Amino acid sequence: MTQAIPVSGGSHSACQGGGRRLLILNWRDTDHPYGGGSEVYAEHVADGLARIGHDVTLFTARYPGSVARETRPSGVTVVRAGGPLGVYVQAWWQHLCGRLGRPEVIVEAQNGMPFLARLWARRIPVIVLVHHVHRRQWRIVFGPLRARIGWWLESRAAPRINRGAPYVTVSDVSRRELVELGVAEDDIEVIHNGTGEPQPIELPKSEHPSLLVLGRLVPHKRVEIAIDTVAALRQEMPDLRLSIAGRGWWETQLRDYAERIGVSDGVDFAGFVSPEERHALYSRSWVSLVPSVKEGWGLVVVEAGAHGVPSVAFDGAGGVTESIINGRTGLIARADDVSDFIAQTRRLVIDHGLRDRQGAEAAVEAKRYSWDQAVQAFDALVRQVAANVSASRS
Repeated sequence: MTQAIPVSGGSHSACQGGGRRLLILNWRDTDHPYGGGSEVYAEHVADGLARIGHDVTLFTARYPGSVARETRPSGVTVVRAGGPLGVYVQAWWQHLCGRLGRPEVIVEAQNGMPFLARLWARRIPVIVLVHHVHRRQWRIVFGPLRARIGWWLESRAAPRINRGAPYVTVSDVSRRELVELGVAEDDIEVIHNGTGEPQPIELPKSEHPSLLVLGRLVPHKRVEIAIDTVAALRQEMPDLRLSIAGRGWWETQLRDYAERIGVSDGVDFAGFVSPEERHALYSRSWVSLVPSVKEGWGLVVVEAGAHGVPSVAFDGAGGVTESIINGRTGLIARADDVSDFIAQTRRLVIDHGLRDRQGAEAAVEAKRYSWDQAVQAFDALVRQVAANVSASRS
């Protein structure tokens, strides 16, 4: 069985030998209005690989205000075309037209919907990057017919088309789920998310109890549960506040929901936040809430932990059961049990000693994860895949 890549801190070494030409396919980038953790991962890996000598092209979707082509400070070439679904067809078309360079290796990020690059780039090895298996998200986001088609593509078509290809995922939970879909366990490598060092923002914790949800505002993130938490605890803690940082098409529904249950005056919608604002929110918050249906890893858990903030999430919600060490760096509520989620949040809010102890352990745990190590692991995998192809053709 392939073991998870260690993720202790430290800088990666310089790229040994000549770099490779890489094409990374990811449906969005971090500037996309609906960009999230998977986009952060893709860009950190792309930037890191470019900085150590690889020639990297990142292909992603267009969105209002975006440009079709640009170069990131790291040297990564970004090419954008297509919309939410058109991006998958455009990946094939742009490659066919030679607009994506002449890649030696393709990294296909499968965010539910696969690019199926193996069908249109037959002589180029493909690494499949899967953060988590979507399952329930299909039904939450789409209607019954589109959900069935999406689930069939993810669970049946993609594993067959990609049989024998190397896979990367970000948690052992996701690795087990991929094995359940028929992906060979030996083909899967776990490369965790990294986390940056906290910014030097010396802000005291807020004087009032402060909860934080940070991420995309879409239905499967279940931010309503965080709002319900405020409603449930407000009688006991009238000064309790919730900050919701992020953007997404579900924001209007969330604002309406907070208004409807009478807690809108205790819920702050921060919208899209800069890195500095993000760090300030973490540093002032007491507890980070992750009520999502599923997370591949839970980048926000480790980011919060880096600021000494423990998190609360649900059992059965994917990688958060790994990024949170239950009882040490945060608390895990029973699967889909909203009352238990509220109770676990209450424990951390009212018990200052427990919160401080878990926050301190979360800060120590966060130091285990670095983007340098993730880039090192990807560099090694890319070189191995390219070498295998060269050997097979010689």
